[in-house]
Amino acid sequence: MKLPGPDHPIALTPAKTRWRARFQNHVIADSDDAVILKEASYPEVIYFPRQDVTMAFLARTERSTYCPYKGQAAYFSLMMDGHIGENAVWTYEDPYPAMAGIRERLAFYANQVEIYEVDDAVVSPHTIHTDIDEAVLHTDSGSGQSQRAHWKE
Repeated sequence: MKLPGPDHPIALTPAKTRWRARFQNHVIADSDDAVILKEASYPEVIYFPRQDVTMAFLARTERSTYCPYKGQAAYFSLMMDGHIGENAVWTYEDPYPAMAGIRERLAFYANQVEIYEVDDAVVSPHTIHTDIDEAVLHTDSGSGQSQRAHWKE
């Protein structure tokens, strides 16, 4: 186990805005509780709380990798509408103590899943939603069900 330091800095920062992940035009993660991990010179990674990810489209794989700073990573593949994102998702279920902030959170490979920041004012329950945001929240999740409760008639 290695500790982050000046030669290999790692910072975990709570996201200040809402983040989403979309696979095959379906929102599969939507969170206002994401964590941004910035490690050395690597691109930042957004970690979503597991409860904010639609787990029905993920299947655990046998793949695992090891990071001397974070620990053992487990992987999931995404399956939706006949498309597969093989090992597109990873998680550190029991990270080293210095990385406890990513425990039980999921991250997505940006080359397989679109990860984007959303203006929280658009989705905040205290503001007026836009038509586009409402449509996204009520689209089919791939299971034949809306991602949110049906609109009131």
